[in-house]
Amino acid sequence: MHDDRSLVEARLRRVLDERIRPAVYPESVPLDVAVWHAPGEPVPVDEGLAAEPEPIAVGARWGAPWGTSWFRVTGTVPEEWAGRTVEARLDLGFDENMPGFQCEGLVYRSDGTPVKGLNPRNQWVRVGAPVEGGEQVRLHIEAASNPVILDYHPFRPTWLGDKDTAGHEPQYTLTRMDLAVFDETVWQLVIDLEVLGELMAELPADAQRRHEILRAVDRALDAVDLQDVNGTAAEARSRLAEVLAAPAVPSAHRISAVGHAHIDSAWLWPLRETVRKVARTTANMTALVEDEPDFVFAMSQAQQWAWVKEHRPEVWARVKKAVAEGRFVPAGGMWVESDTNMPGSEAMARQFVHGKRFFLDEFGIENDEAWLPDTFGFAAGLPQIIRAAGSTRLLTQKISWSQTNKFPHHTFQWEGIDGTRIFTHFPPVDTYNCSMKGSELAHAARNFKDKGRARHSLAPTGWGDGGGGTTREMVAKAARVRDLEGAPTVVWETPGQFFAKAEAEYPDPPVWVGELYLELHRATLTSQAKTKQGNRRSEHLLREAELWAATAAVRTGFRYPYADLDRIWKTVLLHQFHDILPGSSIAWVHREARATYQRLAAELTGITDAAQRALAGEGDRPLLFNAAPHSRGGVPAGGAAREQPSGEVTVSDRPEGGHVLANGLLRIEIDARGLVVSAYDLDADRETIAPGTAANLLQLHPDFPNMWDAWDVDAFYRNAVTDLTQTDELTAGADGVRIVRSFGSSRVTQVLSLQPGERRLLIDTEVDWHETEKFLKLAFPLDVHAERYASETQFGHFHRPTHTNTSWEAAKFEACNHRFVHLEEPGWGVAIVNDSTYGHDVTRSVRTDGDQGTTTTVRASLLRAPRFPDPETDQGIHHFRHALVPGAAIADAVREGWRINLAERRVTGANDVAPLVTVDNDAVVITAVKLADDGSGDVVVRFHEAHGGRARATLTAGFEVADVTVTDLLERPLPDAPEHVGNSVRLRLRPFELVTLRLTRA
Repeated sequence: MHDDRSLVEARLRRVLDERIRPAVYPESVPLDVAVWHAPGEPVPVDEGLAAEPEPIAVGARWGAPWGTSWFRVTGTVPEEWAGRTVEARLDLGFDENMPGFQCEGLVYRSDGTPVKGLNPRNQWVRVGAPVEGGEQVRLHIEAASNPVILDYHPFRPTWLGDKDTAGHEPQYTLTRMDLAVFDETVWQLVIDLEVLGELMAELPADAQRRHEILRAVDRALDAVDLQDVNGTAAEARSRLAEVLAAPAVPSAHRISAVGHAHIDSAWLWPLRETVRKVARTTANMTALVEDEPDFVFAMSQAQQWAWVKEHRPEVWARVKKAVAEGRFVPAGGMWVESDTNMPGSEAMARQFVHGKRFFLDEFGIENDEAWLPDTFGFAAGLPQIIRAAGSTRLLTQKISWSQTNKFPHHTFQWEGIDGTRIFTHFPPVDTYNCSMKGSELAHAARNFKDKGRARHSLAPTGWGDGGGGTTREMVAKAARVRDLEGAPTVVWETPGQFFAKAEAEYPDPPVWVGELYLELHRATLTSQAKTKQGNRRSEHLLREAELWAATAAVRTGFRYPYADLDRIWKTVLLHQFHDILPGSSIAWVHREARATYQRLAAELTGITDAAQRALAGEGDRPLLFNAAPHSRGGVPAGGAAREQPSGEVTVSDRPEGGHVLANGLLRIEIDARGLVVSAYDLDADRETIAPGTAANLLQLHPDFPNMWDAWDVDAFYRNAVTDLTQTDELTAGADGVRIVRSFGSSRVTQVLSLQPGERRLLIDTEVDWHETEKFLKLAFPLDVHAERYASETQFGHFHRPTHTNTSWEAAKFEACNHRFVHLEEPGWGVAIVNDSTYGHDVTRSVRTDGDQGTTTTVRASLLRAPRFPDPETDQGIHHFRHALVPGAAIADAVREGWRINLAERRVTGANDVAPLVTVDNDAVVITAVKLADDGSGDVVVRFHEAHGGRARATLTAGFEVADVTVTDLLERPLPDAPEHVGNSVRLRLRPFELVTLRLTRA
C-alpha cells in the first residue's frame, strides 16, 4: 500500500499542476496596456487617472525602485463568452513565493472607485458573472515597483533600501494582462483536491481515514479527462463528495480563523508606502467581505486606519460599512503594534490611549485585546498598562520564534510586576500568515500545549505586509474544514468571539510571571542608536511640554496646545513601531526618523520655552526649571527656583599616572589608560570597582550573527573581545578628565566628571563610528555580590538573575533596561544610569585578586554595525551619557535615572514657580501632568509606586480642587473613590501600582 500511496500523491501533484489548475482559465484574450510613470513620489489618484499613458507590451521591463507606474488596461469581452464568468488576470511580474515583498497594485475604475489590490497570490479582477458579451473593460492600476530587499540566504547588503541610493534600473517584467473565462467548477475541484491532499499528508500512514481519502482522490483523478478537464471536473468533484462530507470527531481541535494581514507600519519600505499597502489590503478585504458571507477580517493599528481615512476616502467608506456590519473588526486598541520593551512608561500608556480612543471615536468600539503578533518580546510592566486601558487580553505569536526554550503554554494568565494578570494566547499555528494549508492546521492541533484542559486556538489567516490579506482560496479551504474528519474544525470568528470561548473553557489557566522574553532579535535593543535616542528624547520632551504647558495654563491662562501635543504624540508613537524603534528597517526609514525627531524636538522645545516664559515673567533673575519627579539643587519637582550652591570638586594628578576626581562624597581614580580603577564611596567607606579590574572600559566584539543582521546578536559574539585601553590623549580640566582613543576607523572622546554635592560619576561619550560588523560595549566590573539585578521597565523595575543556572537564564544574555540598572547587597548598592541606551548584559566571574567571591560586570551596549537592511547602520557621530552611582539604593537609581534624562532648564524671569502638583513620598513617581484630553481644563496626574514596596503618600494640588476622580488611562472615571480632603488626596499604593487622577478645578 505504501507504493500505491506514493503513486497517488505523485499523480495528484502532477495532474493538479499541469492540467487542472491551468484549466481554471480555459480561454483568454489579451488586453491592451499603456503606462505612465509618475515622476518622483506617488501622485494623487485623480492625477494618475488623468495622465496620458504610452503603450507597453507584455514582456517589457518597468518600474524603477520605489517608483509608481499607472497602467491602463482596456479590452472587449468576446461575444461568444456570453453567460460565462470572466475575470481580468493582471500579473505585474509577481513572484508568488514572496507575497508582500515586491511590486503591488491597486485597481481603480475610471471614476476613481477602488476595486481591489493586486498581489502575487491575488491577480484577478472580476469583470462579470455572468457576462453578456461585448462589454468594454477599462481598468487603471496604480502599481508600486517596490524593490525586493529581503533575501534570506544569505542577507546581502543592498543600496535599494533608500530612494536616494537605489538607482533607476527597471525592477519588474510585465507578465500577463488578459481577459479570461473563469471556470468555477474547476476552481472548486482544485480546492477540493488541495484540501484532501494536504489532509492526507498529515494523517498517520496506517490511518483508516488516510486510505479512504487516498482511494477517493484516485477515483476523482480517474474521472478527469486530461484533454477535457473542464468537461469532466463536475464528475471528479462528485467522487470526492463523500470524503468531504465526513464530519470531524467530537474531540477535534477547534480553530477560530481571523482574517488578517499583518502590515508592518514601516520595515523594508518607507512610511509613505505603508499608507498605500494598507489601502490595497483594505480594498481587497472589503471586497472579500462582500463576496464571502462567513468571512471576518480583523485589522489592528489605529494609525493604519487613520491613514485610510485621510488618504483613501473611497476605501474608507467601504471600511466603515463593513465595520458597521461586524465583518471588518478593529483589533488591538493601540496606535501601532509597537515594540514593548523600549517605549517608556507614559509612551506605552499613550499607545493604548490614542489607539483605543480612535476606535471609540470612529466606531464606538471598545477593544478588549492587545494584538501584537510580531513584537519582539514583552516587558513585565505591560499587563498593568493593558488593564489600565480597559483591556483584559493579549495575543502574540513571536515568542514561538525563541531559539532555546519553548514556551510551555499557548493559553495562560500573564502576571506583571504589580500582580496584574492578563488572559493571553499564543496561536499554536506558529504563524501570523496562516494560509489554511493542511500542514498549518495539523501543526496547530499537534502543537497546542494545553490539550486536555482546552481545545480552542486562533489562526490569523492571510498574507501580510502588502501580500493582500486573506484570499478567496483560503476562505474556500476553511469552508471545507469547518467540519471535516481528520482535521481541526475551523470557523471564522472575531478576536473577541475567540477569547470569550477560550476564557469560558479554561477559567483557571496556568500563570506566567514576569517578562515574556524573546530568545531572538536581542540586538534590536541597540541597532540604529539615533532612532533610539530620538525616541528617548522625544518622550522626555513631551513630558516637559505637557507639564509646563499645563502649569502655565492653570497659573497664567497660557493656551494649552491640545492639537499640537496630540499630533506629536501620535508621531512619536508611530515611530515606536516594532521595526522602527528596534532599528530593523531600511535606511530610508531611519533617515526620515532622524529628521522627524529633530523637527519634533524643535517644536516641543518651543512649547516648553513659551510656557516657561509665561510662568517666569519678565525679569533677570536666574531660575532653574526642574521637570523631573524629584527635587534637586533646592528646586522642587515640577517647579522653578534659584539654584543652591552645593560644594566643590577637586581634580588632582594620580601618582601612578592619571587623575583623581573628588567632591567629598566620592573619590574617583582614573589611571593612565583613562579607565576608572577606583570609585570610592567615602560615606560608606566602600570601593565600587572590583579588585584588579577597571570600569569605563570600552570593549569591541565581532558581530556577525547567523541570520538576522540588524535584529540578532548571537551568544558566540562574546568569544572574541578587544579591550580599548590605548589613549591618544588624557587631560584634566575644570570640566573633568578628557580621554581620546582611536581604534579601527573610529574615534572615541570621553569626559568623566563629578558635580558638587552629587553621588554620581558622569561619563559623556562621543563616538565617531566607522566600523563594520562590530559591537561596542561600555563595561563596569563591580565589587557587588548579587544573585539578581533590577532594570527599569514601564512603571517600575524588573529583576533578572545575574547567574545562568538554567537555559532560560542563560538565554537572556542581552536584555532591556530603561533609565537604570541596579545591583545591591543588603545595605549598599550601585546604579548605572543612561540617557539613551537600552541593551545591556550582566555577568559574574571569579575575582582576579585571588580572594574568594565574584565580580559582577554590567555592560551597556552602545553601537553595532550590521549591514542589512541598512548597509551604513550607525555610521557617524554619536553622543551617550551614563553615570555610575555608588552607594545607590533603588530609590537613588530611580531618581538618578530621571535626572540624567531631564536636565534642568535655565530661564531668566521674575518669579519662582510652585509645582502644579506635589507628592510627599519619593517612592511615588509622577510620570505625567497634563490637561484632560477633552478640553475641560481638568488636570490629569498619572503616577506609580516606583520602589517595589507599599507606599503611603499625599498628593497636593497647587490650585483649588473641586473634585477628584480616579480614571483609566483614557481619563474615564473608575468606581474607586479617592480620599480627598481640600486640595489633597491621600494615597495608598501597592508595589508598582499605576494610578491616574483627574482633578477638577474649582
